[in-house]
Amino acid sequence: MLKNCLKRRIVVYSVALLIVGILYFFPSKNAEISKIINYVEVDKSPIYLINKDNYVVRTTFVSTKNDTLSKIKELINSLTIGNNIDTIPQNFKQIIPKNTRILSITLDNNLLKINFSKEFLDVTENNEEKLIEALVYTLTEIKEVKDIMIFIEDNKLIELPKSKIKLPSTLNRNFGINKVYDISSLKDSSKTTIYYVGKENDLTYYIPVTKIDNNKNNKIEIIIEELKSSPIYETNLMSYLASSVLLLNYETLENEIALSFNNDILNLNKDDILEEVKYSIALSLKDTLNIDNVIFKVNDKIIATFKES
Repeated sequence: MLKNCLKRRIVVYSVALLIVGILYFFPSKNAEISKIINYVEVDKSPIYLINKDNYVVRTTFVSTKNDTLSKIKELINSLTIGNNIDTIPQNFKQIIPKNTRILSITLDNNLLKINFSKEFLDVTENNEEKLIEALVYTLTEIKEVKDIMIFIEDNKLIELPKSKIKLPSTLNRNFGINKVYDISSLKDSSKTTIYYVGKENDLTYYIPVTKIDNNKNNKIEIIIEELKSSPIYETNLMSYLASSVLLLNYETLENEIALSFNNDILNLNKDDILEEVKYSIALSLKDTLNIDNVIFKVNDKIIATFKES
């Protein structure tokens, strides 16, 4: 191990010296080399982990894979307990049981089929549903993945064995996450997913909560009103949207929503919107209404946009 570490250090130092040498002896190429170095970007992928309050939460980790299937396997590996992933934020927990193996995996027409080893179900009853939520929400962040089927040792998973929760024929974000029920009748129930803000040291992350109720109001208005008010059922869920913010108008286009607000949505310097406010609203709309792009306006002027690749 010491020998391998020494070899890696020698390689890193050699590459560094090579770059310094090129910059010194060929100054006319400095601008081109700097441009190449500056355009090397880190690919941060959303991943859903468990926080200290046992919520499934959205944060990011650094991905090293380019093709879709490799990235899917990398994400599953990052969700699996026992795999030491340096780029996972501290104080967040993985949820796929230790020693779980992928026996086979296919992706065809946006349908992902994953065949796991039997260790996949080695979770407590309370964590069975969270396991499915974390896996589904993580993998459907990949644009090529719309629906998922889970198999255990070649048998399709149709029911969670401990909690007896029935699973739909295909899993997607309609399954919900961190569900809260407030229904008077099973008839005409609806789902709205709201993204609240979480803080862990200097890290900002997001906590999605799917509310299942009989509220028949417009989903856009529900999301804004929910984020404006302090959640009475969970005081540790934060929103940075001021109660004085008013949604004046909105326009729905194909895969896009333009929202018009009063000035109170602006940050203290009055020329932009807090990132926490923008992400809470945009992620909530993205999940609930299946849209890609959100435009924020004040006085008919575009203040911010949200579009994830």
